[in-house]
Amino acid sequence: MPVMELLERNARLYPDEVALVELNPEEKDNRRTTWKEYELIQPTSFRPYRREITWSIFDEKANRFANMLLDRGIKKGDKVAIIMYNCLEWLPIYFGVLKTGAIAVPFNFRYDADEIVYCVELAEVDVIVFGPEFIGRIEANAERLGRGRLLIYVGDNCPSFAESYRELVADCSSHAPGIKITDEDDGAIYFSSGTTGFPKAILHKHLSLRQAAEMEERHHEIGREDCFLCIPPLYHTGAKFHWMGSLVAASKAVLLKGAKPEAILEAVSKERCTIVWLLVPWVQDILDSFDRGDLNPKDYELDQWRLMHVGAQPVPPSLIKRWKEYFPKHQYDTNYGLSESTGPGCVHLGMENIHKVGAIGVPGYRWSCKIVDENGAEVKQGDVGELCVKGPGVMTCYYNDPKATAEVLKDGWLFTGDMAMLDEDGFIYLVDRKKDVIVSGGENIYPVQIEDFLRKFDKIKDVAVIGLSDRRLGEKTAAIIEIKDGMNCSAEEVENFCMELPRYKRPKEIIFAEIPRNATGKIEKPKLRKMYGADNLVAKETME
Repeated sequence: MPVMELLERNARLYPDEVALVELNPEEKDNRRTTWKEYELIQPTSFRPYRREITWSIFDEKANRFANMLLDRGIKKGDKVAIIMYNCLEWLPIYFGVLKTGAIAVPFNFRYDADEIVYCVELAEVDVIVFGPEFIGRIEANAERLGRGRLLIYVGDNCPSFAESYRELVADCSSHAPGIKITDEDDGAIYFSSGTTGFPKAILHKHLSLRQAAEMEERHHEIGREDCFLCIPPLYHTGAKFHWMGSLVAASKAVLLKGAKPEAILEAVSKERCTIVWLLVPWVQDILDSFDRGDLNPKDYELDQWRLMHVGAQPVPPSLIKRWKEYFPKHQYDTNYGLSESTGPGCVHLGMENIHKVGAIGVPGYRWSCKIVDENGAEVKQGDVGELCVKGPGVMTCYYNDPKATAEVLKDGWLFTGDMAMLDEDGFIYLVDRKKDVIVSGGENIYPVQIEDFLRKFDKIKDVAVIGLSDRRLGEKTAAIIEIKDGMNCSAEEVENFCMELPRYKRPKEIIFAEIPRNATGKIEKPKLRKMYGADNLVAKETME
């Protein structure tokens, strides 16, 4: 059953119950509004502190968007990109795309103008839906992006090169379009990258989306009384598919803008949230605010909060030990996954296994796992090998890239590129990454992109970017730089040069040293990690 049918079921059975809430804690105007009230407001820069929609309005908005796309000639198999920050419109637009039989293509909102063009062309996108924060990036290539494509703007004061979402859907039917869609139809494309930094388009069937939704509901025992607080961006498979557990359970969810400790605690308190998915930096920030006395958990109504789970990066056991000191009754879980496996959950710790913090866990609902050597043979318990997963959430392919697909999909098994080991109790531990991707604050950072940028600096002879352990972010980027003979260069000069990079890509540490390369000319990054203490020791920590 495609996930759109779950939305329609909820709209039918629970039409007047709140499905989604949007919170904008940075807004000084604390007015609250329903979606209908918001639509009556004249186009201005106003955005209320709180908006909400019911299940019936959610489904109605999805239907209107679907019918608009169909009226404009969008058909089954076409691609619709979504480039927006989290907001109340995001999920109805996503489900509207799915209802047409078209393929939803969420974009990372960190993409710059050139990356947007690259991904649009890679995925053969037919429609681009974007929010006000992306006007400049779309306008920079508007002629190229608009050639044969529909550009839809979600917000006030629509730019001249796009069409207004609000005006387009205003007179469209609110009834389901009735397109026949099965679990075997293509449903979504997500983007990922290897060490080269060039995104790959990951194609998933509707079966993958349903699997992710049902798995989340089962893993965390979500019921209709639960309320999920969603903070990470919805373009990310983690955020969206954790939310889909709420879709299965027909329970309320809250989209929170920002991740400040006070805003998180206030949202949990006022919206009566029971499940919160956090990244390691946010956990660290909350605990630090408690330790300093800036915030006091007793000032909030948190008794209903039952589950805190963490994902997107390794979790230090010592961090969870600290958390349990403040919240001794909390359940805890962590999830492992890739965009190629429809996000988190193909391996999960399980709420009953907090004694195994440090492990990523056991195979998730309907998943199988194995750890293999370079020849594809399973290794012995305790030996290190590559983690492979198999299940109904594995991608169909890398879109239009059969060579890359063949490298990671073998006999139905997805080769993850992550090195792991199995303990005597059957729990999987990550040991290292086969790829060089740096995971900082839950975001993937691709060293080659930063290296290529830094090589443009005329004083730099060679450069290697690696991840160093960081208490708050999990990893931070470090640039090892070899200066050209006879030249002098300071860290400040390099930092100034890097101001052209997005903030999250700028190296947090600069080290001047020679770059070791092997006989074939490849940078010996394992040697650099060992030299600078970058080995990931998270899995070796205990909860003593």
